[in-house]
Amino acid sequence: MTVIVEVEALTKRFGALTAVDNASFTVREHTITGLLGRNGAGKTTLMQIITGQDFVTSGQIRLFGQPPLENAAVLSRTCFIKESQTYPDGFKGEHVLRVASWVFPHWDEALARDLLAEFRVPLGRRMKKMSRGQASAVGVVVGLASRAELTIFDEPYAGLDAVARQAFYDRLLADYAEHPRTVIMSTHLIDEVADLLEHVLVIHDGRMIIDASAEDLRGSATTISGKHAAVEAFARGREVLDTGTLGGFASVTVTGLSPADRGAATEAGLDVAPVSLQQLVIGRTRGTARQEVAS
Repeated sequence: MTVIVEVEALTKRFGALTAVDNASFTVREHTITGLLGRNGAGKTTLMQIITGQDFVTSGQIRLFGQPPLENAAVLSRTCFIKESQTYPDGFKGEHVLRVASWVFPHWDEALARDLLAEFRVPLGRRMKKMSRGQASAVGVVVGLASRAELTIFDEPYAGLDAVARQAFYDRLLADYAEHPRTVIMSTHLIDEVADLLEHVLVIHDGRMIIDASAEDLRGSATTISGKHAAVEAFARGREVLDTGTLGGFASVTVTGLSPADRGAATEAGLDVAPVSLQQLVIGRTRGTARQEVAS
C-alpha cells in the first residue's frame, strides 16, 4: 500500500521545550488514522509540521513522497481542518466555502450544499459571529466536501453537539467508502471514534508511544478484578497500566494476556473484561504503567 505521510526522526523544539521528540511513523493510503494524546502532547504541532505550516528542528517529513514546506503541488492535495481556525475579518460562511471550492481540485459542491443543509449552517453570517458549533460545522463541511487525498481533522467536530457529531461520523464513513482517501483524526472523544479508526498513533510528552493497527490494539489490554490478594498474585510480573481498590476487592488493567492467561484468571475466580481503546490510551498516558515484579 502506498505511503502518504512519512515521518522520520522528527523533532521540534521551541526554545527549551521539545514539543515533538524523535517521532517516526508512516500513514498509508486510504486509511483512517487516529492521532491521540493528552493536551500539550504535541499533536497540533505535529499536524502543523505535516501540513507545511512550521519548520522542523531536525528529521524529515514527506507527503506524497515530497517535503511539504512551501510545496504547492503537495499542499493542494491536503486539507487541514482545525478547531482554532481563524478567518479574515468580515468573512462569512459563504466566503469560506467559495475559497475552498477554488483551493481543492476535487471539491464537490453538491455534497457541500447537502452537508450545509444537514448541519444548518448560516452561510450569510460572519464567521466571528457564529457559535462554536456553527463554526465547527463549517469546518467539517469543508473537510468532507474537499475530498482531498489527505484530510486532517484537528478536533473541529468537538464544538458540535452529540447528534451533529454522530452525523459527521456517519457522513465521513459513507463518503470514505465511496471516495477513499487518507484521513487523520485528532480527538479527545476516543470512544466515539474508536470504531472508525483503522490505525492508531498515540503521542505523549512529544514521543510516539503507540503506533499500531486498531485491530491489534482491541483486546490488547484486559481488566482483571476480584479479591485483592488474588488480583495481586495474578498481576505479579505483568505490565500493569492501571489499578483500583475498593475494600477487600481490587482491579488491574494489564497487557499481553494470552487466551491461556485469561482462562487461568477465570479459574482463579477473577472477573475478566476487555478494555476499550480510550481506557488503553488513558492507561498508557497517565504515567501509571509499570512492571510488577515478584518480591
